[in-house]
Amino acid sequence: MFSAMCRRLLPLTLGACFSSSLFAASLPAGQMANEQARHIATYFPGRMTGSPAEMLSADYVRQQFAQMGYESDLRVFNSRYIYTTKDNRQNWHKVTGSSVIAAHEGKSSQQIIVMAHLDTYAPHSDADSENNLGGLTLQGIDDNAMGVGVMLELAERLKDTPTEYGIRFIATSGEEEGKLGAENILKRMSEAEKKNTLLVINLDSLVVGDKLYFNSGVTTPASVRKLTRDRALTIAHRLGIQATTNPGLNKAYPKGTGCCSDAEVFDKAGIPVLSVEATNWSLGNKDGYQQRAKSRAFPEGTSWHDVRLDNQQYLDKTLPGRIEKRSRDVVRVMLPLMKELAKVKKA
Repeated sequence: MFSAMCRRLLPLTLGACFSSSLFAASLPAGQMANEQARHIATYFPGRMTGSPAEMLSADYVRQQFAQMGYESDLRVFNSRYIYTTKDNRQNWHKVTGSSVIAAHEGKSSQQIIVMAHLDTYAPHSDADSENNLGGLTLQGIDDNAMGVGVMLELAERLKDTPTEYGIRFIATSGEEEGKLGAENILKRMSEAEKKNTLLVINLDSLVVGDKLYFNSGVTTPASVRKLTRDRALTIAHRLGIQATTNPGLNKAYPKGTGCCSDAEVFDKAGIPVLSVEATNWSLGNKDGYQQRAKSRAFPEGTSWHDVRLDNQQYLDKTLPGRIEKRSRDVVRVMLPLMKELAKVKKA
């Protein structure tokens, strides 16, 4: 049965809103993630925190979880960020973000969080706007519709799988304005919930970067790194998927999550973290921000926040087949890893 959102969008996107239970189990790995990511990027561009597009996309994701049979809720929060004008004046912009949470209950009270930010970049200055960074037309297929698509496919494939540990799937808001949604999630967690959170997996920017990276949090214990980061790399290599980890080239960003994502919030709180991203740390850039070598197609070596670059049409042209390949590769690694980590209960 179609949701209300699907009925509104049916003339535009036949098939994308069909109840996932009807087709996901029979699809090849990554196909649902690819279709969901493209749908979100196409019909909800400009998902800036607090914008109508973000609210609609959050409701869409909530409905997708509900169609899978999950208890799914919107988590609304108020926050603000600084905007800088041409004459260097700074003003606070108030925003109301909408995160989405769905719960897969386990036998025990311990849990794993799988997280991907839904929002796209909002210009933080007049200079950003003049340089086509963020705004109403930014599709954000790389940053971060694909992360949300992968999360939705993992949720679909795990929905009927009994596990020892619970799984929380969270589409966060406000990442681009300073990890606001992740901070709100952490703030609302009780001390018992924090203690019972065994791992936070963050899916972000999976397409444009040269290589897949699996990075542990700086504060993540070595024993957990072995079971999470190292195990993910082993699975990837066994499948012939090129993957590595932050080589620790820079003292300011040692081996670990690096910077600038929702994972950092939980890492600083001492909760174990596994970040999944695509970039190229081997270029020696100071923070892993450069996704690939500079080229005519990617003059700065990145696509982040750029309306002209982070869209399906451009990436399909300059990196043909990449969106499909990365959705497939990430799901093929993360699904068996999730089953191991959540301790699937055998019949």
